[in-house]
Amino acid sequence: MRTRFIAAGVALLALLTSVLAMTQSAQAATGLHVSGTKILEANGNQFIMRGTSHAHTWFPSQTSSFANIKSLGANTVRVVLSGGRWTANAASDVANVIAMCKQNRLICVLENHDTTGYGEQSGAYTLDQAVDYWVGLKSVLTGQENHVVINIGNEPYGNNSPSAWTSATKSAIGRMRAAGFQHLLMVDAPNWGQDWQFVMRDNAASVFDSDPQKNTVFSIHMYGVFDTAAEVTGYLQAFQTAGLPLVIGEFGNMHSDGDPDEDTIMSQAQSRGVGYLGWSWSGNGGGVEYLDQVTNFNVSQLTSWGQRLFNGANGVKSTAKEATIYSGQPPVSPSPSPSASPSPSASPSASPSRSPSPSPSPGGAKGCAATYTVTNQWGGGFQGEVTVKAGSSAISGWTVTWTYANGQAITQVWNATVTSNGSSITARNVSYNGGLGAGASTSFGFLGSWNGANGVPAVSCAAS
Repeated sequence: MRTRFIAAGVALLALLTSVLAMTQSAQAATGLHVSGTKILEANGNQFIMRGTSHAHTWFPSQTSSFANIKSLGANTVRVVLSGGRWTANAASDVANVIAMCKQNRLICVLENHDTTGYGEQSGAYTLDQAVDYWVGLKSVLTGQENHVVINIGNEPYGNNSPSAWTSATKSAIGRMRAAGFQHLLMVDAPNWGQDWQFVMRDNAASVFDSDPQKNTVFSIHMYGVFDTAAEVTGYLQAFQTAGLPLVIGEFGNMHSDGDPDEDTIMSQAQSRGVGYLGWSWSGNGGGVEYLDQVTNFNVSQLTSWGQRLFNGANGVKSTAKEATIYSGQPPVSPSPSPSASPSPSASPSASPSRSPSPSPSPGGAKGCAATYTVTNQWGGGFQGEVTVKAGSSAISGWTVTWTYANGQAITQVWNATVTSNGSSITARNVSYNGGLGAGASTSFGFLGSWNGANGVPAVSCAAS
């Protein structure tokens, strides 16, 4: 959106080529990934984005927005971040954002807003600078491929020299892969995201092919340029004909450059299985306050646009399906998840390669096992995950316990209720993940602090 806030067959082919190609294919299928026009989870289930954007970088204290967005049925939130054009969001802040997404069972699309309107708007960053920001966050992003999509740069070109978008985007993707990122990447169109000169549409195939992992999704922003049904359907059809993945990364019901056809946008997205993310939760200014979906970040004060997006025909509440990563559903394909088979490209400062600590194998009736893994680590802090697996019989609840030996402390947790007594930790299921079928599993995660050492404790699991 131009006006902003007040502040401004692969595995078979691999076998015929080389071991390296086979390894790359396996990596590309780790976490969220594309297959043809679809976005899939690591277990092969299709995931269709339904949600909104939240301007975290300008409103960092509005952390309740994550739970409130989830309460209206969303399965995805697109989070506005800055690497320095505005107050930069540091690694610790981004780690907390990811934790809040996971705590509220949302897929997290992280976007760098610094690039907005490059070439036309003063102060805009290049895509190359955006990549620098992501590389600086690698320690908190590695291991999050199941939960995080990286939107490299928001609306990275205005209306001046949009043809430069193609080479700049290819370069950005190449640098992200060279840096070791395994995530699904999202790239926005030029022309303030609306691609009215069709630069992204006409060059999408070559941009996609430039990604060695073939794991890039394209994002179109639909405002006044898309004010007729023919324009909406024509653009969506072009990508489906080309067999390329597309999401509607932003759209509104009104705009200063024309009246978007939100009814067609939402109905066509639903019928075609295309993701959409409305703009935006709250906090708009500079003449576009009408794009607020709730007033003053109050979920009980939905605006007309918010009512349309969340509760209307083809809206979020009636069409969104939660990512299966949060359901404990077993994989439908043999592809391993990052928590089970960590990425080999993890940065030295992260610790996803740390050996997990399993409890004894689950036995007969009412048995369970738990595995503790450090998925990320940075100076003074870390992120952990515990996977709970039922034994040969179904269970209705579980309790996992462990004792820290190195002074660690848990600071935040999601998908479990955790209590501590000194260094002893007890984690119990919450209402939605206690019941597990025989052999089924679920997981919970947490943030913690450490000082001096961060050893992996032995864990035990009891089922009811």
